[in-house]
Amino acid sequence: MNASRSTLKLLCAVTCLLTFTFGNVSAQQKKQKEQKKIEASIVTISDFSKLKESIPKELLSITHGIIIVPKLINAGFVIGGKRGRGIAMVKDEAGKWSNPVFVTITGGSVGAQIGVQSVELVLVFKHSSTLKDINKSSFTLGGDLSVAAGPLGRSSSANTDYKLDAEVYSYSKSKGLFAGISLNGAALDIDKEANEVFYGKAISAMDIFNTNKSNNVGVMKLKTSLSALK
Repeated sequence: MNASRSTLKLLCAVTCLLTFTFGNVSAQQKKQKEQKKIEASIVTISDFSKLKESIPKELLSITHGIIIVPKLINAGFVIGGKRGRGIAMVKDEAGKWSNPVFVTITGGSVGAQIGVQSVELVLVFKHSSTLKDINKSSFTLGGDLSVAAGPLGRSSSANTDYKLDAEVYSYSKSKGLFAGISLNGAALDIDKEANEVFYGKAISAMDIFNTNKSNNVGVMKLKTSLSALK
């Protein structure tokens, strides 16, 4: 009887140990997945900074929010769909970027389109308050939130014939084959699960937006890359 109890205790101990070990591995793997989004976002910002014709300095100087989606998949034949995961950040009054909030963009479209396209997408917000409102509910691009195609011109004197009247501007760098891309009808949402995994606890998007201190090397590098995008 004692031997049986000892064996049972041993099995329980082993089971608990395995559960704890594999549970931690799974949590670590999930966090690494979100960390890769941060690293991919750094690459996207780097890609844009190398373009001769990219986001104008005039717009960057008044930008207080940004969404970076390293890989937006756009696919379809007349009726299409899109799906991507990325990060959102806002700039405070002192010009410091907040920690990243993980977001998703999902939607469909109808029009002249065929094929599959992988797009690096950047949405530039003139005011941080607009982006912070995503914390309250999802946005429908082109509906609740109007998005204009971003003007191009790196130098401060480029494209002086346009006015920066829109609130949000979109920029995309395409990979693959696709004819036509539209963000109209796409839903922009907070990825609560990804935020909880990355930060190790349930945390609201607003709390993240209001925090600019981080010991994460990737996050610090991303902030540096954004500050250098001038």
